[in-house]
Amino acid sequence: MWHRVSRTEDGRVTEIIAGLYMSAPEILALLGGVALVVARWLPPAARPRVTIAAGAALVLSAIVLSVVGIRWQMLPILAGAAVALPFALSPLLRRRSGRPTWRARWWLALPGSVACVGLIATGPVAAWAFPVPVFPEPSGRFAVGTRVVQWTDDARPESFTADPHDRRTVVVQLWYPAQKSPAGAQRAQYLGRTEQEARTVSDALARQVGLPGFLVDGVPRAHSRSVFDAAVAGGGERFPVVLFSPGSGGVRTQNTAWAEELAGHGYVVAALDHPYDSAAVVLDDGRTIHTETTSTGDRDKDDRLAVDWTAVRAADLGFVLTQLDHLDRGEIAGPLTGRLDTGRVAVTGHSMGGAAALQAARQDRRFDAVIDLDGYPHGPTSPSLHQPTLALTQAITPATDPDYIPRLTEGLKANTATSYRLTIPGAAHLTFMDGPLYLPPVPSIVGSLGRTESPRVVAATTLAFLDTTLRHTPGDLAGLLSAYGDLGVYHPNNSG
Repeated sequence: MWHRVSRTEDGRVTEIIAGLYMSAPEILALLGGVALVVARWLPPAARPRVTIAAGAALVLSAIVLSVVGIRWQMLPILAGAAVALPFALSPLLRRRSGRPTWRARWWLALPGSVACVGLIATGPVAAWAFPVPVFPEPSGRFAVGTRVVQWTDDARPESFTADPHDRRTVVVQLWYPAQKSPAGAQRAQYLGRTEQEARTVSDALARQVGLPGFLVDGVPRAHSRSVFDAAVAGGGERFPVVLFSPGSGGVRTQNTAWAEELAGHGYVVAALDHPYDSAAVVLDDGRTIHTETTSTGDRDKDDRLAVDWTAVRAADLGFVLTQLDHLDRGEIAGPLTGRLDTGRVAVTGHSMGGAAALQAARQDRRFDAVIDLDGYPHGPTSPSLHQPTLALTQAITPATDPDYIPRLTEGLKANTATSYRLTIPGAAHLTFMDGPLYLPPVPSIVGSLGRTESPRVVAATTLAFLDTTLRHTPGDLAGLLSAYGDLGVYHPNNSG
C-alpha cells in the first residue's frame, strides 16, 4: 500500500511504501546497486544489458534523491553500488575500445560481491529500523483538520524565569473533525508547522535521549493524516473535547496518530507544549524554548521536582480549558467557535502528562473524565478523584518501579466514580505514543505489539472509554477493555 509523504518546502512528493519504509527512488537505487553486483555472475550475453540498465537506474535515482534529500539509510546502498560500478563497467569499456577484457577469477570476485551485497543490504535494514513514519488512516467518519494556537495566561507568572513580568505561555495544537479536503491537499507536517520547526523539535528530542539526530532524520520528513486549517465539519454538531499533556520532555505532537483517530470519531483534541519542560517549543515570534526540567539523579529530589513540574502542567491544562471555553463562546476568534462542547471534557496525558491529568482533574471539576497513559501519579493523592478514570499501563516486569502500581491503584480505589486500570500485554512505556511508528521495533523500547497494532490498541481502548463517559454510549465497557489485557475495575466504596 502506498502512503504519501509530502515536502512542504518545495512542493515535491516522495512515496513511502508501508512495510518497506522506502520511497520509489530509494528502491530504484537499491535494485540498481544489487543488479550491478549480480551482473558479474550472469551469462556473458546478458551482462552488458543488465549493467547499462542498472547504471541508468542508479544515476536516475541519485538525481532524484539529491533533489528531495538523501536519508542516511541510503548511504550504504550508494557506497556498495559505487564500489561495484567500476568492476561492472570496466569490461564494457574495454570491449568498446577493442582491448581484451579481463575478469577476476570467481574465487577472487566472490568475496567482493558478497561484501558489496552486504553493504547494500544494510540500507533497507536501516530504513526499516529508523523509518519515515507512516501514520495510520483515521477510521472514523470525519476527515481531520489541525491548527496551532498560542495563548498567554496574564494571571500566572512564568515560574521558570526570573523576569517578574514574564507570563506563562503555552502552545496548543488542535485536531478536529473537518470537511474532506480536495484530492492532493497538503497533509500536515509532523512535529511542527514547518519542516524547519519539525527538525528543531526532532533534534531536541534526539539530544534528550542521547541519540545522534541523524538516526531519526526520517521523523521530520513525515506528514500525518490531517490538513492544516481545514474547514470544520459541517452540520453544526458540537464536539466533546479531549486535552492532552505529553510525557516529560515530550511535545504536543508526540501522540498525533492517537489524536487524529479521536478527531476522526468526532472529538476535538487539544495537545499542549509545556515551555521549559517540552524538549523544544517554537513560539510565534520564532524563539525556541528548550527544556530545563532535567533529572538530578537523586531519587528524593527528583520526586519533589516532579511534583512541582506536574503542578505547572496541571495549571496549564486548566488554563487551556478556559481558553477553549472562550473560543467556543466567540470571545477568542477561530473557526471552532460554537463547535466545542466544553460541557463534555476529558483530560489525558502520557507519562508525566498522565500525572498532570490526574492532578488537573482533582483541582478542576470541569473535567468530566480522565485518561492516564502509563503515568506515575506524582503529587498529592487528595482530594479524591471524582471523575471516571482509565489508566493504561505497560506490561509489569521486575524492572517496573515497585511503587507505581500500588500508588496508582490507591488513587483509583479512592475515586468517587468508577475507575479502570488496564495492563496491556506486550506494551512498553513508549507504546502509548507515536514511538512505535518510527523507532526500532525493540520490545524493551516500544513493546512487542508492532507498528500497526500499537496505535490501534491505544486508540480502541481510549475511544471506548470516551464514548462511554462523555457520550454515554451504552455497552459493556469492562468487557470491551478486558479483551485487551488485564483489567481491574474499581467501583466507589469498593476495593475492586
